Amino acid sequence: MSRYRGPRFKKIRRLGALPGLTSKRPPRAGSNLRNQSRSGKKSQYRIRLEEKQKLRFHYGLSERQLLKYVCIARKAKGSTGQVLLQLLEMRLDNILFRLGMASTIPQARQLVNHRHVLVNGRIVDIPSYRCKPQDIITARDDQKSRALIQNYLDSSPVRNYQNI
Repeated sequence: MSRYRGPRFKKIRRLGALPGLTSKRPPRAGSNLRNQSRSGKKSQYRIRLEEKQKLRFHYGLSERQLLKYVCIARKAKGSTGQVLLQLLEMRLDNILFRLGMASTIPQARQLVNHRHVLVNGRIVDIPSYRCKPQDIITARDDQKSRALIQNYLDSSPVRNYQNI
């Protein structure tokens, strides 16, 4: 089965804020009776399932991809959760989103799939490509790719990294 293509706001309402999923904001509804009936104590199974689903939908992964990342993280030294998040943050589509070259992770996936991105001077069209710290990520040299990415960079909000 491929990645989830259904309604995004439905997932955001159920799981909470997922900033990489969409740049739009869900409308604020009044008191939702359905959520009030579900606000009872959550079981440990439900908590873990919701956290796993948050990871899947935020990064746009299938169940099988996430399972492979978990297996790699288990074999690595260190905390499995920390290593798992490091592996997910090293994906090319996520790096483009974090750099501000795309407003959402699905948009970053599309940029990579449409061959607008170069890694170390070579076209990469695999969104799950694992980048290394020394990799140089640029837009392709043609006018369309540069204009597209520059448009995203100009429209993204200015981030203040001085307080980090």
